[in-house]
Amino acid sequence: MKSQLSCSVVGIFLLTMMAAVFMGVHQSTESTAATASEWKLEWSDEFDGKAGSAVDSANWLYDTGTGYGCAGCPNHWGTGELETMTNSTDNVYLDGDGHLAIKPIRTGALAWTSGRIETQRSDFQAPKDGILAVEGSIQLPDVTGDAAQGYWPAFWMLGEPFRGNYLNWPSVGEIDILENVNGLNTAYSTLHCGVASYGPCNETNGLGGNLAGTKPSIQKAFHTYRAELDTSVSPQELRFSLDGNNFFTVKADQVDEKTWTDATDHSFFIILNVAMGGGWPGLPNKNTESGKPMLVDYVRVYTREAAK
Repeated sequence: MKSQLSCSVVGIFLLTMMAAVFMGVHQSTESTAATASEWKLEWSDEFDGKAGSAVDSANWLYDTGTGYGCAGCPNHWGTGELETMTNSTDNVYLDGDGHLAIKPIRTGALAWTSGRIETQRSDFQAPKDGILAVEGSIQLPDVTGDAAQGYWPAFWMLGEPFRGNYLNWPSVGEIDILENVNGLNTAYSTLHCGVASYGPCNETNGLGGNLAGTKPSIQKAFHTYRAELDTSVSPQELRFSLDGNNFFTVKADQVDEKTWTDATDHSFFIILNVAMGGGWPGLPNKNTESGKPMLVDYVRVYTREAAK
């Protein structure tokens, strides 16, 4: 009888523990789902449309020429890049397969055309004590080695106060979600802030990190690039990820409070472009291949409200 009672007690205990484990897993799954559902899609472009057509003008505006053209604005977009940006569908177009294509084209020995577009909206901002996430699925120009010399594709953001001023970089904040040069299988992400030379953000280099060796390479396949500006944590963070892998983070306490606030405490607009040449990649050469586009499957903007 004593032995049977002990077995019964053990059995009840095991059943109770199994139920608790099951409930814990169930609750954990529910919690994860609830957390995921807290992200709100604020804006997106999926780039659906007829092959050869222009981007949606309700979503995008074109930067053309070799700079913003204001008094005192630097030429060559401030980087030394040598292409002329156009609004032609030769350079910026939908490919008919659900992608945006930005294609640089050689027009002379050191002359190129390419494309640079900005979102019409400049109000993408983290909610108070919340998170702003900007994400794109991108395949970089399929060119490597000497044939890629001078290629400089990018997916990035500028602080809204830059628009119409054009002379307040980098204090207004530049968030480079993805940059790449010369066909390397390396994704670079950077926060530019502070003052134009050296300063708290080590300009003109900025506060940056990179991820190399992605397979398949970032020139051969689409990968997901994401930046999250998280104001819900202390210190605040700017996180960069590739295919969900957070590979680099900038924390607010790496710089002084004013520098961080000036760079992040406002809204942003998004830019997609392919530059040719400039201080970072160097000039294209005679072997640089023309006409290799950056393809963008989508750009999406999410926010997540403060926890309640």
